[in-house]
Amino acid sequence: MTKQKTIMCFGTFDLLHLGHLSYLQQAKEKAEHLTVVIALDKTKSNQKKNPIFNQHERLKLISSLEIVDKAILGNPKDHLKVIYENKPDLILLGYDHEVEIEKLKQFFSKQNYYPIILRAKPYKKESNKSTIIKNKILSIK
Repeated sequence: MTKQKTIMCFGTFDLLHLGHLSYLQQAKEKAEHLTVVIALDKTKSNQKKNPIFNQHERLKLISSLEIVDKAILGNPKDHLKVIYENKPDLILLGYDHEVEIEKLKQFFSKQNYYPIILRAKPYKKESNKSTIIKNKILSIK
């Protein structure tokens, strides 16, 4: 695949680890400009998840990475609005992102918007996943 101009990734990025870095590196290999969307605290709360760092801390952390060109917070009411506002050429979903690619493509096609949508490859998913890392930390006595 020819390298695209812009790509967008999404995530909570709490307790930044090698799996996150692999995801961002995979994205950067596919496009010149990497925008990362950080999940809002409210969104995570609605999903019954409690990040250790708040959305502004996670935004600051991701923004500080050299590989990231732009980091932004998601939209509290419309999760797709940030995509429409930035119109990336390519969207890279995490390997465990619950969104179905075909349904997303169909939705965007109704808006006359046709980004390339791919799924990232996992990086050592048996050990480099935030929930596994958090559980390891909590089990340390």
